[in-house]
Amino acid sequence: MPEINDADARLLRRAIELSAVATSNGNRPFGAVIGSASGELLAEAANSNRQTGDCTAHAEVMALHEAATKGLSREVLAQATMYASGEPCVMCAGAIFWSGIGRVVFGIDAVRMRAFRKLDSGAGDLEWSCEDIYARSPRPIEVHGPVLLEEATAPHTAYWARFQAD
Repeated sequence: MPEINDADARLLRRAIELSAVATSNGNRPFGAVIGSASGELLAEAANSNRQTGDCTAHAEVMALHEAATKGLSREVLAQATMYASGEPCVMCAGAIFWSGIGRVVFGIDAVRMRAFRKLDSGAGDLEWSCEDIYARSPRPIEVHGPVLLEEATAPHTAYWARFQAD
């Protein structure tokens, strides 16, 4: 597994905490944080697509919206890292690319998340990893994940267990 530093671990843990916030609001368990090169929390969000009815309200996209609302420049974002409790999906990977962010750190990977999603017939996804997306990028985007896997998996285990009870 890729190594991360203390600031990475702290910010990824915050994203994982936000995944629990998402669940408490009736959404799937995903959270995201944008951190500066020095480890400062710049923006954060929890998944809110079920709560809002907006299919694009994934945690990463909502964190990017918050960054835009705060007026964070492309120069600041180019030095930033997106911390996602789960591996960014195709849509979120694209949004991260378009933001100019050059580094992604994520908890649980898409392959492991698919094992949970099989419990809910309506929870499929496009089966491309964010690394597959970024391999076609004209600029490098550094990816670290899965990391803190046990911590990042716990909210999914709790959330998806309710589908096993049915």
